Amino acid sequence: MTVDEVIAAASAKTGLTDIGDHSVLDGLQRLLRAYGEEARFTERGSQMAHADLVNYMAVRMRIEGWLKEHPELLDSPIEKPLFVFGLPRTGTTLAINLLASDPARRSFMRWEAFEPTPPPQPEELHAGPRYQAMQDKTQMALKFMPHIAAIHYEDADSPTECQFLMTPSYCSQVYESQADIPSYRDWFLHEADYLPAFQHHKRTLQVLQQHAGGRWTLKNPWHPLYLDALNAVYPDAQLVMTHRDPADVVGSICSLIRHVRAIYSDDVDLIGIGRTFIDTFEIMIERAEAFRAKHGADAIYDVQYADVMRDPIGTVRGIYERFGDPFTSEAEAAMRAYMADNQQGKHGKHSYDLAEFGLDKNEVRERFEAYIERHDIPVSSA
Repeated sequence: MTVDEVIAAASAKTGLTDIGDHSVLDGLQRLLRAYGEEARFTERGSQMAHADLVNYMAVRMRIEGWLKEHPELLDSPIEKPLFVFGLPRTGTTLAINLLASDPARRSFMRWEAFEPTPPPQPEELHAGPRYQAMQDKTQMALKFMPHIAAIHYEDADSPTECQFLMTPSYCSQVYESQADIPSYRDWFLHEADYLPAFQHHKRTLQVLQQHAGGRWTLKNPWHPLYLDALNAVYPDAQLVMTHRDPADVVGSICSLIRHVRAIYSDDVDLIGIGRTFIDTFEIMIERAEAFRAKHGADAIYDVQYADVMRDPIGTVRGIYERFGDPFTSEAEAAMRAYMADNQQGKHGKHSYDLAEFGLDKNEVRERFEAYIERHDIPVSSA
């Protein structure tokens, strides 16, 4: 496909033409080139990946169309949004699910990532045709891809990663998770301007909160890559970073990437996954530390994965205390109900072997020794 063909296909789906900021087409052009020259897709994988590009463009058009009809929404504030991030597989999912249990908070739900307009009424957040259509898909995935559900599972109304607020800007780690596309990866990590993606991120939240608001509480493990752009768009954001033994982090994310890429390709380079993602994690850590150096050591509140697992409610209570937010009895009751219904391993056990990716624990820990020491991260003796 070409850029024009993606736009035309999305326009045919939506009846709309306005895509907003045209600068995002740079990322789309790079994706299309990388898909054609590097991705090693199967025929079915190529069809799915290109269909995603059209669907994300359609989402973008619908957001722009809704804002054209309701321009007053651009004046609606997003006050003190809380962002949970960290290296992937460090407890961000459990933390965001507990936080999202608080009835005073508003999370970005999985179904909203794909059908955000019209913005939901409060009763539509957890019910209705759009919710049900996504829930049917999640149940199908649970049935036919249980190995992925064991690693990471979301219901239709689970808080999903807000990098899906960046996919319509074609500037998101989602794309590298799905395919081995070195040219796009290099652009994404070293050249991309993340600001337009966060501006669209905010425009979408302003639409979604039209009828169903609350304190936005969001999660994306990859946010350390672009904290400066996040801060430019959300200057009063509350930032929480989770930390875990890098040897476990690298093994877990490499396993997840392996299984996701296998959906699109039958030629998955495991050694390449190990090499590129360990490099990406070093960049993430460097940028997070640079952000602290610029904004102060307390600009980010740090949470240990070990604490999230040992005392999840107490750890989340600490987040509330750090930012001076009331930890209500309603919030605590909802969090305890969530824990009771979502014990670890509910969808199966995730096992992985670093050696499959050309790595070993000692090598990984040596690469991240300064990070481990700086944040006093517990490391197992194994």
